[in-house]
Amino acid sequence: MLGGVDCNGPSLYTVYPHGSTDSLPYVTMGSGSLAAMAVFEAQYKSKMTLEEAKALVHAGIMAGINNDLGSGGSVDLMVIDKSGHTPLRNYDRPNERKSKRDYHFPVGTTTVLSQTFTPVASLVTVETTVQPTGAKQMEID
Repeated sequence: MLGGVDCNGPSLYTVYPHGSTDSLPYVTMGSGSLAAMAVFEAQYKSKMTLEEAKALVHAGIMAGINNDLGSGGSVDLMVIDKSGHTPLRNYDRPNERKSKRDYHFPVGTTTVLSQTFTPVASLVTVETTVQPTGAKQMEID
């Protein structure tokens, strides 16, 4: 996502890996984006206050966290306005560990019941010549 403020006002873009872009009033990306988009579609309104917008983004990120195993466990926000930007790291940490212990397991804690090794070369055949399926033959240097 790309956001900022210029002489035309605030802008928000989604930049996809293949190069296309979208400019929308709200955007989501990532593995939790469908859950976040559902929240945005239900609760977004134009002319929101800063606190309303932060609450909406927080709710969207929480939906992603709670409905997708790959979405992490903390909420980070970024407020961008014409005076600059304000990162809000760890705005919320809903999944804090209950125990702060460091667990260290010595080598050999888990018993290995059996172990085998099969070289990949014994499972595949490597062909050094190409046999085209079409009528035209082609040489490869």
